Amino acid sequence: MDDRTSSSPVRLTALAHGGGCGCKLAPSVLQQLLADQPAAGPFARLLVGTETGDDAAVWQLDDETCVIATTDFFMPMVDDPFDFGRIAATNAISDVYAMGGKPIMALAILGMPIDKISAETVREILKGGRAICAQAGIPVAGGHSIDSPEPIYGLAVIGICPVASLRRNSGARPGDTLILTKALGVGIYSAAFKKGMLPAHAYGELIASTTLLNRIGPELAQDADVHAITDVTGFGILGHALEVSRGSNVQISLRTDDIALFSLGAELAQQGFVTGASHRNWASYGKEVVLPNDFPPWKRHVLTDPQTSGGLLVSCSAQRATGVLQKIVAAGYPAARIIGSVGAPGSTHSLQVV
Repeated sequence: MDDRTSSSPVRLTALAHGGGCGCKLAPSVLQQLLADQPAAGPFARLLVGTETGDDAAVWQLDDETCVIATTDFFMPMVDDPFDFGRIAATNAISDVYAMGGKPIMALAILGMPIDKISAETVREILKGGRAICAQAGIPVAGGHSIDSPEPIYGLAVIGICPVASLRRNSGARPGDTLILTKALGVGIYSAAFKKGMLPAHAYGELIASTTLLNRIGPELAQDADVHAITDVTGFGILGHALEVSRGSNVQISLRTDDIALFSLGAELAQQGFVTGASHRNWASYGKEVVLPNDFPPWKRHVLTDPQTSGGLLVSCSAQRATGVLQKIVAAGYPAARIIGSVGAPGSTHSLQVV
């Protein structure tokens, strides 16, 4: 079992009712909350707003450049404060990379139960966030903090991008091939960790994946054959693939057996280590998904598993897919796989699992 020690006198995960991107509101709840919200308005320079549930907002500065703005924060999914800070920062910066942008600075978002967590622990969380920002080549230029009943940390991140390189989740085209750059299983591992059942080597696997920056995004976005990019986080691979499907008005087919999993992902899922968010995700969008007959429940949980700081889902031309995949793997993403394809519109179901 995990034998890591923490500078915190209490387990960080014990102070939070959820952890990581599993804290996100269920897709159906989010849709209800946003249903009667006014549109962003007639702002010609707002290239990306809330219309397709994309990864970040984008504002066009001039004919060549746009600015990308995002914010992401959550409660701890691990107990080591430095690791928590690193995971949260990696996850927040990912939204800029997923749009094809280059991050330029970040602001810290901090909420801590100051009567339960030591100042040393909070400093370690902030140190972890700064360490990842340093890897990304950006400063933490400020932020805001509050006293809150549960520990919360994340970043607001600003980035820039050439207008021509901007990539959305709504650009997938019929005939495209889908690539996922990281393995699945973050939520499953998190559930096992919280119950003290995650081996130390698997904890290392979890941290290695969740602190791996998605910096390949801007490089992919410069390729005209890459049509859409999004990062896979709290809604699971099914939920984020559905966002691509809806936004692009296409059908999507995912090949389950081709999706890379963490080394113990299947085993732990079959043992019942599943987050509540996985169930909420399926309840929110399951009616839009066609599963094979007798599809095992544990496999469905893998596909709805909330990914904290997950990989990029990339839609590119089929002719270039092998080359794009090789580029991703060579850039340091060995778990990258071709996992499916994009079809034409015309079905009442947006996504099929084969």
